[in-house]
Amino acid sequence: MESLFDSAARDNTPEPLAVRMRPRTLDEVIGQRHLLGPGTPLRRLVESEAPMSLFLWGPPGTGKTTLAYVVSNVTKRRFVEVSAVSAGVKDVRTAIENARRELGMTGRQTVLFVDEVHRFNKAQQDALLPAVENRWVTFIGATTENPFFSVISPLLSRSLLLTLESLTDDDVGAVLDRAVTDERGLNGTVTLRPEAREQLVRLAGGDARRSLTYLEAAALLADDVTVEVVEKAVDKAAVRYDRQGDQHYDVISAFIKSMRGSDADAALHYLARMVEAGEDPRFIARRIVIFASEDVGMADPTALQVAVAAAQAVEFIGLPEGRINLAQAVIHCALAPKSNAVVKAIGAAQADVRAGLIGQVPAHLRDAHYPGAKKLGHGEAYRYPHDFDHGVVRQDYAPEEVRDRRYYEPTTHGAEAPVAERWAKLRAFLRGER
Repeated sequence: MESLFDSAARDNTPEPLAVRMRPRTLDEVIGQRHLLGPGTPLRRLVESEAPMSLFLWGPPGTGKTTLAYVVSNVTKRRFVEVSAVSAGVKDVRTAIENARRELGMTGRQTVLFVDEVHRFNKAQQDALLPAVENRWVTFIGATTENPFFSVISPLLSRSLLLTLESLTDDDVGAVLDRAVTDERGLNGTVTLRPEAREQLVRLAGGDARRSLTYLEAAALLADDVTVEVVEKAVDKAAVRYDRQGDQHYDVISAFIKSMRGSDADAALHYLARMVEAGEDPRFIARRIVIFASEDVGMADPTALQVAVAAAQAVEFIGLPEGRINLAQAVIHCALAPKSNAVVKAIGAAQADVRAGLIGQVPAHLRDAHYPGAKKLGHGEAYRYPHDFDHGVVRQDYAPEEVRDRRYYEPTTHGAEAPVAERWAKLRAFLRGER
């Protein structure tokens, strides 16, 4: 069992640009500043000679393999990589046994890096426990999925969990700039035009490895890398979309208004534009969640459930698969009956509060649990609704100043129609209007 670095060197095959540009020290790592500052756990562990056990959790292309390699390089330890996609228990045990033999014969420690460790089943993860427990190896597991759900507790409890964040556009730009000029990369043999650089950053979507893969493909086509060269190399047309400019606001505005207008096809078009342009999927998901209450509301209460589920799915699995969850939520919200009664209701209530229509909480509704509350009349004469027919009893709930104010004015659209009928009857009964 050996690392991809050792294999490439032995076969004399050209290493991909993304591999050649892997940092050799922690100071060369771009991004993940929260993990790399002075005194951070990772710094202390690297500076220590003792074996360690780490889990690196984060989206693709954020530097998990890079950090594992840097730890190996800085600490002068053997680097052995095992892919959870193809390796079995036998492979894991062989790697551990070789590491024990190396440690016994030469005293040299081994970094055992398991990529996509969440794909290991319980038996395969159990096979790692003796090596971690006895510190025969420095174990580093990389995962894009929540390790609290995908990794067995005994292994997780013996390891330090480090969370990696998506790279910013500035981070990805810095990765590209270094690759263009560094002697390990393109060594100044190509010119990367600013517009092409921006396009590569956009297409990368926070994934440094992807940005370098695209740059390498473009550099094979021409020494002068333009947007047209990038398009040809990546086979993806440039999307006119500036996340910091007018296009950002225009597209998201059209996206929301298309869903509000019940045009699912138009909404999907704008969703696709945002995804292809590298928009943060969490931003899109947040807008859908807001829309579900602001524009659908009680006309289809399940819209909020679908939107929240889509947001959680995107957070859990990321892109590209997360686009499917977003599309489902967009279609649901676009085709749902519409009502803005919820947003109008809270807006009207807030307007009254800001205008000073507040008043005292009725005495019978005040907290009566603390000592002395009953002497103040708190809770006195409160009528417990569950003691009455249909779980409803007539009594004052709102302060006197707003007792006659109407905030929630339901529509008759979709599921809100029966809600409107029920609310009308309840309000009339509670206010003594019938």
